[in-house]
Amino acid sequence: MTTRTPSIFHTAMGADFDRLHPQLRRRFSVGLASGEACTGRGVMDRIWHGAPWVKPFLALGATRNILIPSPGRDVPFVIENVPYTDTYGRETVSFVRTFDLPGRPRRFDAQMVLSPKKDRVLDYLGTHQHLASDLHLHAEPDGSLLIRSGEHRFREGMVDVRVPELIGATAQVRESYNEKTNRFHIQVSVVNRRFGPLFGYEGSFEASYTDIRKAIRPGLRPVREERRA
Repeated sequence: MTTRTPSIFHTAMGADFDRLHPQLRRRFSVGLASGEACTGRGVMDRIWHGAPWVKPFLALGATRNILIPSPGRDVPFVIENVPYTDTYGRETVSFVRTFDLPGRPRRFDAQMVLSPKKDRVLDYLGTHQHLASDLHLHAEPDGSLLIRSGEHRFREGMVDVRVPELIGATAQVRESYNEKTNRFHIQVSVVNRRFGPLFGYEGSFEASYTDIRKAIRPGLRPVREERRA
């Protein structure tokens, strides 16, 4: 009897993974071994920004598909979680979110791999993976998933530096499943320890699963992939 290799999320969480709601376990079992990709389609009830001075930084990040430059309500969105093997042979799962904002759609891209120690997930942000964050995943008593970011790093060419807390931020993601509506619910907040809330969104979506033997669609992978973990 063969045992299927667990997903990168299952590996990072260990036995804690089994405490998640069954629908969350399936969603975060997406990987090369499962043979499935997951697409969520729904509505963000609210996309919010913090103080006005945050806007130029969000606009700059948006040029590389990092964060969302415009607030909004009742915004249709799609999230694509597709597993693939990156240039360096690592199993990777895309977290590409497309928000149908007025004017034109906006994307928030992330690609996730397992850390070398297999105790956390590495989150590479944007089209060129210049920013990387450690993600710590925990199952909550109600079966929801809580994700908190840890250390952030900036990488470009020979540069590889830790982002200071003064200008960095902590992201918190909570994802749950509502059995009455058969929808996933998500809340995201990004907060700077000194300056307070910077950005976030909350909404819900339905998920569908597809066979990953189909080719990954053009534009889903980043322009540049970062080797350093």
